[in-house]
Amino acid sequence: MADITPISPISSDIITKKTDTLPKIEGEGFADQLKSALGEVNDMQIGKENAMADLATGQVKDLHQAALAIDKAELSMKLMLEVRGKALSAYQEISKTQM
Repeated sequence: MADITPISPISSDIITKKTDTLPKIEGEGFADQLKSALGEVNDMQIGKENAMADLATGQVKDLHQAALAIDKAELSMKLMLEVRGKALSAYQEISKTQM
């Protein structure tokens, strides 16, 4: 039979390694991306309100563009509500797990 070499023990250097030597990830965090997405939804809702006001007062120049702005705002709101629901559901699942 072939000789089997034993597994060497873990050195204490690996266990006590500092995390500041690890590469840092650059870019936006989740909270920043969420704020940005909510800002975009808010901007679309403001555009929707302006388009509806223009329709009501007869000041609309392009009916097609106004209808598109309204539909985009409604779809973005529905998407945001779905994402919020999924995030709340995930949070509730995580909070149920025992540590």
